[in-house]
Amino acid sequence: MINELLNDHKINESEIFNMLNSLSDTGSEYSDLYFQHSVAESWVLDEGIVKDGSYNISHGVGARCVSGDKTGFSYSDDLNIKAIEGAVNFAKGISDSKANSSSKILKTINYPIKYPALSPLGSLTSKEKVGLLRQINAIAREEPKVVQVSASLSGAYTEVLIASTDGVYQIDCRPMVRISVSVIVEHNGRTEQASSGGGGRYDYGYFESNSLVEAYTKEALRLAMVALESKDAPAGKMPVILGSGWPGVLLHEAIGHGLEGDFNRKGSSVFSGKVGEKVASEKCTIVDNGTISNRRGSLTIDDEGTPTQETTLIKNGVLKGYMMDKLNARLMGKSSTGNGRRESYAHIPMPRMTNTYMLNGKDQFKDMISSVENGIYAKNFDGGQVDITSGKFVFSANEAYLIKNGKITTPIKGATLIGSGDEVLHQISMVGDDLKLDPGVGVCGKDGQSVPVGVGQPSLKVDMLTVGGTQLHR
Repeated sequence: MINELLNDHKINESEIFNMLNSLSDTGSEYSDLYFQHSVAESWVLDEGIVKDGSYNISHGVGARCVSGDKTGFSYSDDLNIKAIEGAVNFAKGISDSKANSSSKILKTINYPIKYPALSPLGSLTSKEKVGLLRQINAIAREEPKVVQVSASLSGAYTEVLIASTDGVYQIDCRPMVRISVSVIVEHNGRTEQASSGGGGRYDYGYFESNSLVEAYTKEALRLAMVALESKDAPAGKMPVILGSGWPGVLLHEAIGHGLEGDFNRKGSSVFSGKVGEKVASEKCTIVDNGTISNRRGSLTIDDEGTPTQETTLIKNGVLKGYMMDKLNARLMGKSSTGNGRRESYAHIPMPRMTNTYMLNGKDQFKDMISSVENGIYAKNFDGGQVDITSGKFVFSANEAYLIKNGKITTPIKGATLIGSGDEVLHQISMVGDDLKLDPGVGVCGKDGQSVPVGVGQPSLKVDMLTVGGTQLHR
């Protein structure tokens, strides 16, 4: 698809090489071109009717020129030669050097692929896609307390070509699918809402072959029913057990962002300058891994053409390193870790997470619960807010329970977890053997850009954490 598009505009490898030389002819240290072609669709069902649908095609090229810590960037959504040359001339204006530099010979390397290079959009007919949404509605409506059902199905296929002055010439073909389910239930005048879903770098057959439509729908129903029975959450400092899987979003936000290279190069992260130091409980080992097959956050190559890898960030409590793109790695005397990511051709790449999670420990979940006399079990999370500089966070638990005398008891609502990432790492006293990754719903925002990511963790015991609620903790 990307090659055909470039051929239609009479753009070949030789032309791209010449454009790169033009980008670097003012003496920049690094330049690249990022060509992209994407198709995407979505289907939305509400009140039993497919009320919305969309189909989009987009393409363009981004031109970047790096000199020191300065970046010149421009993009064009027109792929004719003159339009690209205009973007190139604008981007290279960042450098005022008169020296000439040239591109290395462009070379393609066949890295092991992490997902099939096939568009998911044609894997089901339109009738079959609508059938999936109607199946969700039918399953949910079997529960008499349900008053509203919403469901969406989306798919996308993107091909990128990355060419850079350090010799990279790589194409990557990236599929993505996702299903989302939302239900509203009502009982005795009380109304609650819950949602579920998942996806990854598959085609639509992934949902059918794994019976996931039913699983996602029943999970949304389960969460809604729990919410109907919930009581007001306590407030105060107490032990907190974090569930496995999606609660790893707390690690992603409160800790992961602080381990990205740009924040640490600028000294604005709470983890800046601490490589080799103990920053967490010795039970904690945290990695970022972009190589897991078909995962939402995985990439064969990042958006600078670097192969993704498994990067150990914290090992047995000791900070080992940061996630790097090419710019920050060069300025810090390191190598890229394959974490250079961008939302699209119209955005500058920066160090971003892929799939970030804590590795298994040796503790069992039942032992964690039995060790708590009076605390809470936060099984599922909504969103939260984080200050990267201080590491302070506020997260909401959308499924949580009181723990009394070593047993899980009443479901609670309105529980927020308040603390700072570096402090929480030291408060972890037990790490479970039940690592799970999220079902494939993560989206990460940074500096106005959104990219798909994965999170995960085993169950964790945090010895003391501030819980915001409406009831006095007793």
